[in-house]
Amino acid sequence: MSNKLLRGTLVLTLGTYISRILGMIYIIPFYALVGKDGGALYQIGYAQYAVFLGIATMGFPQAVSKFVSKYNSIGDYATSRKMFRVGISVMFLTGVLAFIILYLLAPVLAESSLGQREIGNTTVDDAVLVIRMVSLALIVVPIMSLIRGFFQGHQSMGPTAVSQVIEQIVRIAFLLVSAYLVLKVFDGSLVTAVGYSTFAAFVGAIGGLLVLFAYWQRRKHGLEAMRENLVPSEDMPAGRMFKELFSYAGPFVFVGLAIPLYTYIDTNTFIKSMVEGGFKETATGIFSIVVLYLPKLVMIPVSLATAFGLTLVPTITRSFTDKNMKLVNKQIDQAFQIIIFLTLPAIVGLVILSEPAYMLFYENDPDGALLLRWFAPVAILFSFFTVTAAVLQGINKQKLAVISLSLGLIIKLAVNAPLIEAYQGVGSILATALGFGASILYSFAMIRRHAGYSFKLLFKRTVFIGILTAFMGLVVSVTQSVLSIFIEYSDGKMQSVIILLIAIGLGAAAYLYAAHRSHLLEKLLGSRFSFLNRKKKAAE
Repeated sequence: MSNKLLRGTLVLTLGTYISRILGMIYIIPFYALVGKDGGALYQIGYAQYAVFLGIATMGFPQAVSKFVSKYNSIGDYATSRKMFRVGISVMFLTGVLAFIILYLLAPVLAESSLGQREIGNTTVDDAVLVIRMVSLALIVVPIMSLIRGFFQGHQSMGPTAVSQVIEQIVRIAFLLVSAYLVLKVFDGSLVTAVGYSTFAAFVGAIGGLLVLFAYWQRRKHGLEAMRENLVPSEDMPAGRMFKELFSYAGPFVFVGLAIPLYTYIDTNTFIKSMVEGGFKETATGIFSIVVLYLPKLVMIPVSLATAFGLTLVPTITRSFTDKNMKLVNKQIDQAFQIIIFLTLPAIVGLVILSEPAYMLFYENDPDGALLLRWFAPVAILFSFFTVTAAVLQGINKQKLAVISLSLGLIIKLAVNAPLIEAYQGVGSILATALGFGASILYSFAMIRRHAGYSFKLLFKRTVFIGILTAFMGLVVSVTQSVLSIFIEYSDGKMQSVIILLIAIGLGAAAYLYAAHRSHLLEKLLGSRFSFLNRKKKAAE
């Protein structure tokens, strides 16, 4: 892989993580402003938008990136530019169409989410307003995403990374400032504040689009220098072009919609099921915790583990193409083990420290802390689903990845309502775990069948990582118990910060030291961090 591509991948990964960290941090002041009811209303609007956005983009940005990279590599720049022009037109049309449909269907979708005209302080009219305000973003975001894909196809990752960060900064700034002004300065309603908070998606997209336009102006001379084809142009008809694009995009768009689709099921069944179960008074509050606030706490370790695992997928694809199945098995092993190594201790840490963690981000809420203890273990399922789906695509079994997701969604849809009626928020978490668990088991079976993969080493390493994690958990638990003699997390956020920093610091140090002394760290990450291998050789 070229240095340019490696550098670009690093820049893109860094930009993605900065965006995700910002997306986690902003939720603290947002919760302080709008609380549980505002969070529920926000999520009702945003869940509809996320699904419509996935449908509107149809995986085109990723497909265009691959298409442009393919035809540029053979010197057919005319076909790349033709695809870009056609793609922009398609994204504009699908974006406008998605906006119109979502805007018009807002009353139906709002009533479907709430189940009746009013739940607590939230009415159908409130939800309609929020859905319609966020729907405007559908006009801009698909176009922005496609331009990012075009730049990435030229192995230029900087525009995507910078535009992602600027988009997030502009969105969060508008969201928080508008909510603060509406509620604290103009003494407006919670509904108006949340409406502007969702409208921030449109404002942020404008910011991201302006960044991409600035990059285009700076680099258009370099792009225009590619006008002269090195080979005869394909002169590809639009129908054939779209056929090739959809062959790239189909599986990616469906699998990429996994978490939004799970969230969408909750958005349309959670509150109604809580009411049916006799929990009307707490329905919107528990909904906002489970569907909006808890995922923010677990997505950073999930994203980190998944990113490390996914970096191996291109090499898995290469090895599979070369029919080197021994190497394929080794790379799959490494991807799975890295997920367990990074995610399992984070889960255990969150379970043990759920009360101060929830206090730091939100407030001292026994319900929130309890639900976090249940939700944290689901994090490892998110990671495994993403990587197993990518591995299936890497071994050219894209359709099986789609079947895997479909199986999980059917299970989630079937058991969600009865489990929520019986166990409230915990029921929704259990339904999600059952759905993702079934998808992962199916994917495991297919990977074993089509790649000849053996789970023997993975099982042994998982047991060993489990022992190290138990040791870490003991350190964290003892540290928290000792600190509780002097500091009470419920006294405030600063006390929670002190407890978390000391407990996490000591737990992480104990875990990494044990992993290093046992040479597990070198075996899993030595290829990424050369100094680990040097230490290992020196010890030998």
